[in-house]
Amino acid sequence: MLLVIDVGNTNITLGIFKGEELLGDFRMTTKFLRTSDEYGILILALLETRGVTPKDVEAVILASVVPGIMHSLKNSIMKYFNIKPFEIGTGTKTGIKIATANPKEIGSDRIVDAVAAYELYGGPLIVIDFGTATTYDMITEDGAFIAGITSPGIRICANALWNETAKLPEIEIKKPKSILAKETISSMQAGLVYGYIGQTEYIVRKMIEESGLSNVKVIATGGLGKIIADETDTIQIYDPMLTLKGLKIIFNKSKGNS
Repeated sequence: MLLVIDVGNTNITLGIFKGEELLGDFRMTTKFLRTSDEYGILILALLETRGVTPKDVEAVILASVVPGIMHSLKNSIMKYFNIKPFEIGTGTKTGIKIATANPKEIGSDRIVDAVAAYELYGGPLIVIDFGTATTYDMITEDGAFIAGITSPGIRICANALWNETAKLPEIEIKKPKSILAKETISSMQAGLVYGYIGQTEYIVRKMIEESGLSNVKVIATGGLGKIIADETDTIQIYDPMLTLKGLKIIFNKSKGNS
């Protein structure tokens, strides 16, 4: 079995693959500093819910945008699974050409998403990841990563709204029944959700317009992405497991299996 780990700014997402089948996915928060023992025990407990033991895990691949936790996390894998994890970085075989001004600036999570979307759905395409930040990345028909846009994520916008105002409460992020809000909570929900729908549609439209590409597919992922994807025709496919699938694909490529 293959254990895949995506370390994001808010969550660490794990998946366990048996062949091509994703047996389960799990999340734990990134924000707490943990020892290698704490990471190891948590990961073992999560895998146990799917009947997976350390002996079942043959390899581990991970991508991270949070360097500060990597020492403990990698040590936990080596200690509890007796495996040296494969970490995605410069020189990793991905099948995607980074054609931006400074390829080293592109986060590994964005590369993983681009690989998965391109391999699964073909180019040209735009990949949107509604994570802590929302990213919009454009990949050409021949697999070149040519542009990327970064904006504050929905939850960052929401936190700013209720943390920087004296009387606005913390709310659930969801689409209200109508944009014509008549009280505080639905007015905040309308601003967040409909505002983000508008942002998504405009950025995608401008990316396609300025690139000159045609027949561009738009693939979305990320925790709050479904709220937006369900409300706009701009997004053709919402794939919540895109990053985990990308890690599996890159692992196969690194081992010469595809």
